[in-house]
Amino acid sequence: MSKKVIKFVTGNSNKLKEVQNIFGSNKHFSVEAVNLDLPEYQASAEEIVTKKCHLACEQVSGPIIIEDTSLYFKALGGLPGPYIKWFLKELKPEGLAHMASLYPTQEAYAQCIFAYCEEKGSEVLLFKGIINGKIVAPRGETTFGWDPIFQPNGYDVTFAEMDKEIKNKISHRSIALQKLFEYLEKKY
Repeated sequence: MSKKVIKFVTGNSNKLKEVQNIFGSNKHFSVEAVNLDLPEYQASAEEIVTKKCHLACEQVSGPIIIEDTSLYFKALGGLPGPYIKWFLKELKPEGLAHMASLYPTQEAYAQCIFAYCEEKGSEVLLFKGIINGKIVAPRGETTFGWDPIFQPNGYDVTFAEMDKEIKNKISHRSIALQKLFEYLEKKY
């Protein structure tokens, strides 16, 4: 019996590598990237990922996964949240860290939501992962988004400084993917 191919809609090779590392080799399914130009929505993270998953299912056949990552600063009432991509583009990690440093708390949490849809017209299922931490001055490589400024609770290093194997076990993406993986293992 051949493996089921699940299409991961992303143009981000770092995200694809992380997903493939977390899923590892399993006998039931494999993940392949599909690069679609989907519109950017302004809504809650859950609404954004659900809309994008429905739209992707109309353009690509077969099971689809879509991912949305958000970074919520407590001091800013949850901003940047699902708009982290644009904040990061304009402010860079240094600017985000500086902005957080202006407030009495640097508490933050990272959230990842994976949306899964079997085919066009199917229900979209959401798998969420959250990790609490704080915003710090940039440390480590600046090759993957805001990793240099997010330090998870219980660790003295940022995601960027962290050994990739450890990060892939504790991250918000890992938590969400583990939930998705368990669902797919039962399904396939």
